Amino acid sequence: MDSGVGVVVVTVLQLIAVTISIQLALAAGGNTVPPALYVFGDSILDVGNNNYLPGADVPRANTPYYGVDFPGGARPTGRWSNGYNVADLIAKAMGFEMSPPAYLSLTPPSSRLVIRGLGGVNYASGGAGILDSTFAGTNIPLSKQVRNFGVTRAQMVTTLGSTTANHLLSKSLFLLAIGTNDMAAFAITHQQQHSDVAAFYSILISNYSAAITELYGMGARKFGVINVGQIGCAPLQRLQSPAGACADAVNALAAGFDGALRSLLAGLPHGLPGLAYSLGDLYGLMRATIADPRAAGLANVDAACCGGGRLGAQSGCLPNSTLCADRRSYLFWDYGHPTQRGAALVATAFYDGPARFTRPLNFKQLMC
Repeated sequence: MDSGVGVVVVTVLQLIAVTISIQLALAAGGNTVPPALYVFGDSILDVGNNNYLPGADVPRANTPYYGVDFPGGARPTGRWSNGYNVADLIAKAMGFEMSPPAYLSLTPPSSRLVIRGLGGVNYASGGAGILDSTFAGTNIPLSKQVRNFGVTRAQMVTTLGSTTANHLLSKSLFLLAIGTNDMAAFAITHQQQHSDVAAFYSILISNYSAAITELYGMGARKFGVINVGQIGCAPLQRLQSPAGACADAVNALAAGFDGALRSLLAGLPHGLPGLAYSLGDLYGLMRATIADPRAAGLANVDAACCGGGRLGAQSGCLPNSTLCADRRSYLFWDYGHPTQRGAALVATAFYDGPARFTRPLNFKQLMC
């Protein structure tokens, strides 16, 4: 089957499944399945948008062994994972079949449910940043993702009217996970002097605030936000240490941003009435998981399952790579992205886990 046709077929079937799940919940008298999930971010949430971007430098997860464990047949789907990613597993926890479709995969037939406000859309892009300048030209930055949502909303308003569209959007979850690539780009190009870092955080938070405020202005009210994880402990960063230790300076850069993000979110509801949020602490979750892998059911938290060379991170996950023996025992799938098992740990902790890794409430409580 042609890969483009395959994507369209999967998208249509996925949207049908979303509709059925919503109808079943309503028929049962429940109100547990929200109308839609709208996804913004980078590669831990991307479900294939980058496959549609032109250019040889665009990062894509469109070759084996990506998708080797994806349900329905081992095939790459544009997810940076061996199977489901974080967006998929949060969507499943909400009652959907998987993440909503990639924005750039939508065709007129597959857009029908989207513009009726059902299921949602995934706008995330591998390599994307909060700043437009982050790896510019090879991804869809956050500001453009928000504009793409504006196109979706305009279609909804035309079809449903503004009152119904806004009601559906106010009940939907807006999931954001972005910032890792901004940290990586800054670490590559800047000396980490205090003044440089302070100015960097300031512009990141300004842009993040602008994105949330713009989404709020278009009807969003419920925000599930995931902060930047311990990126210094990814296999690619560990390569810089002869002993394979975490890169403390990169982790510190991420932790500082996370503190600024936490302060931003705490203050937003005062200026945006009706806004509610849940902040998932990926940094804290990774730190706890790496400190005690066995408690999370993992055996390896420092090397890539798919890759090559030391720590499996000296080359990417390629068709000629050697896979680890037990993919469920690895935290990292490739040089910097979680396995399906790792993504499941994230989704479980943030959706309906204990208060340890979410504030002021978890994603499930946010949707109530």
